[in-house]
Amino acid sequence: MEIETCHVLVLPYPSQGHINPLLQFAKRLVSKGLKATIATTHHTLSSISVPSVTVEPISDGQDDHGGLVKPQSEDLFLESFKSNGSRTLAQLINKYKTTKYPFTFIVYDSFLTWALEVAQQNGILGGPFFTNSAAVISIYTRIHCGKLRLPLRLEDGPLVVVDGVPPLDMEDLSSFLKAPESCPAYLKMNLNQCSNLDKANWIFGNTFQSLEAEVVKGIREKWPAKLIGPMVPSTYLDGRIKGDKGYGASLWKPLDHECTKWLETKPKNSVVYTSFGSMVSLSQLEMEEIAWGLKESNFNFIWVVRDSERHKLPKEFLDLITQNQKAGMIVNWCNQLEMLAHDSVGCFVTHCGWNSTLEGLSLGVPMIGIPKWADQFTNAKFIKDVWCVGVRAKMDDGENGIVKRDELILSLNEVMNKEGKGLKIRKNATKWRELAKESISEGGSSDKAIDEFVAALKSKFKIKDLYSY
Repeated sequence: MEIETCHVLVLPYPSQGHINPLLQFAKRLVSKGLKATIATTHHTLSSISVPSVTVEPISDGQDDHGGLVKPQSEDLFLESFKSNGSRTLAQLINKYKTTKYPFTFIVYDSFLTWALEVAQQNGILGGPFFTNSAAVISIYTRIHCGKLRLPLRLEDGPLVVVDGVPPLDMEDLSSFLKAPESCPAYLKMNLNQCSNLDKANWIFGNTFQSLEAEVVKGIREKWPAKLIGPMVPSTYLDGRIKGDKGYGASLWKPLDHECTKWLETKPKNSVVYTSFGSMVSLSQLEMEEIAWGLKESNFNFIWVVRDSERHKLPKEFLDLITQNQKAGMIVNWCNQLEMLAHDSVGCFVTHCGWNSTLEGLSLGVPMIGIPKWADQFTNAKFIKDVWCVGVRAKMDDGENGIVKRDELILSLNEVMNKEGKGLKIRKNATKWRELAKESISEGGSSDKAIDEFVAALKSKFKIKDLYSY
């Protein structure tokens, strides 16, 4: 049967921070003349809605249990997803084999290495999509190759991990590496990302050349990825995908109108937007310190607090906010991109997840890093010392290891200041925003990398290019 167009199957790990960039990549491929389908678990299926991208279900073995299992059972979930995901992914591939649009390539989340085996067993091409920074991948790559051993220990001074990465202290390393026993299943999954790269037909990295050029140079031999990022909706960068204002996936209901209406009443660069993402859970003590730090800083603020975390907020604090919403606003979710793009927002207090970091860079917003786990510590290091677009709030020296209110206030005053270091940070943020936009715009380094992939795929299957790009 004649193939009318190349059809890419996109397979994300089923969490918000992984679905978003892979779904955005699917939209980019469609804008280049390909057809794209995203395969996701039954639990996340209804959260995805993009007119240009087909959505199909596969099983993680938890179809009747509301999605991801509890953290203490992550190893069981991962094994279940591998066995059930492999089986149902193969069924999905076979479903399309007799149509005019059989799958010609699988772009799979780098956590799901088993997807490449399924692709090859069914005679189609495949390649991983890495959702971490190149710096973080470089560390895992060296561990995988045996050049670094776990647990990492710093006896005298900083440890220089790889070329292109600044000296890293223990506080700059992933929590998985400092304490391998803390999350063995996720540590194994991170290290396994590199296990079958030599068999992949293509490798994609959600970063861009000017952002991590030296890092990529140092690991090119082991990680020959095409840098195609930042995978942020087109409206906020190049504007070439019509109506692309959001990712098209949300496991939570946004409160866009309420947030936007409140922001409209605030002066330019006067609001502190605070969000710790969809996974991070702060202790009650740290929630209290963050709350009073925001209130006592006297800056306007919006703080995204999930419903499951709201009980940790001090009652007195909530009463004050309820009585006077002019200064602060607590919401359970909102469109982060719209918040960061708004003129009123002058600072982003973030957990430094890679998606949030890329969004902050892409929209030119100064950041205050409060990393909590995984790769967030390394991202915070780059935010402060490499890209110089923010500061990292210091944790106290006590056994709780939290950011106290006085430290948050100090950080806010430093970043929000219109002179001195605050001014330098804002100028650097503007610089990286322009470089991010340049990379994904027509003729930019990431745009060329995507074009190269599209051209290679069309040539492989002898698809006539009917689109101009």
